[in-house]
Amino acid sequence: MERIEHRACFGGWQDVYGHRSEVLGCDMRFAVYLPPQAAKKPVPVLYWLSGLTCTEQNFITKAGAQRYAAEQGVALVAPDTSPRGEGVADAEGYDLGIGAGFYINATREPWARHYRMHDYVVHELPALIEAHCPVTNARAVSGHSMGGHGALTIALRNPGRYRSVSAFSPIVAPSQVPWGEKAFAAYLGDDREAWKAWDATELVQTASERLPLLIDQGDADEFLRTQLRPHLLKTAAEAAGHPLTLRMQPGYDHSYYFIASFIGEHIAYHAAALRS
Repeated sequence: MERIEHRACFGGWQDVYGHRSEVLGCDMRFAVYLPPQAAKKPVPVLYWLSGLTCTEQNFITKAGAQRYAAEQGVALVAPDTSPRGEGVADAEGYDLGIGAGFYINATREPWARHYRMHDYVVHELPALIEAHCPVTNARAVSGHSMGGHGALTIALRNPGRYRSVSAFSPIVAPSQVPWGEKAFAAYLGDDREAWKAWDATELVQTASERLPLLIDQGDADEFLRTQLRPHLLKTAAEAAGHPLTLRMQPGYDHSYYFIASFIGEHIAYHAAALRS
C-alpha cells in the first residue's frame, strides 16, 4: 500500500492508497476514511461501491459522508469501479469496460483476465484493509446505481460476511435492462442462465440469509423506468418473504445531491447493525 492522499477531515483522516492487485492484475486505488475513534480502537467498516464512470474520488468528494461516519465511528472504504491501466480491456461508451466493472467476475475474453471486481471487493480489498488499518472485521456494504447492484448482489452471494446492506438507485435486475444486458453479454457471454448468479432480483428468490435490504430511490430519477426498475426486486422479495424496505423519495434524481441528502440515514442504519 502506498498512501497517495492524506487529509484531515471531521477529526479523522481521508486517505487514498494505491496498490498492486493480484486479483485484477493491475494497479488499483481506493479511498479510506478513518473516523477519530480509530485513533483509540479498531472500528467497523462500510464499503461503498460507486456507479458507472466513477473512481474512488466521487463518493469522498461529493457525498458528504465523512461527517456522519465521524459521528458514528465507522470507517468508509471506497474502491475504484473497475480495473485500469495498460493492457486492461476497454470499449467505446461509458457503460462497458473501464469505469464499468459491474462488480462481477467476467468469464469471457478479453475481459476475464482483469475484470474480477467481485473477488476484489469481497476478498482482496478487505484483507488488505483489515491487515493495515485500525478496523475490525465487522463489515457493511452500500452503493449507488451500478454500485447499488454490486452491494445487493455481493451481500446476497456472501451470506454471513456483511452485517447490513443498502443501496441508492440500484440496478436491481441487470438481466432485464439495457445497461446490464450489454455488460453481462460482454463479460459473461450469451447464456442468460449464467447471468442469474449476478442479478439481485434472481438471487433474492433463493437467498439462504434473510439480510434486510434498504433501498432509496428518487421518483424523478431519469433512469428509473428504463434501467433501475426497483419494483422488480420488490415483487421478487415479497414472493420470497425476503425483508426489503424500498423508499421512493419524491423529487430526487440520480445524482449525488440525492445521495448526500440521505447518506446520513444510511450510515446510521449501518452503524446500528455493525454495533450489534
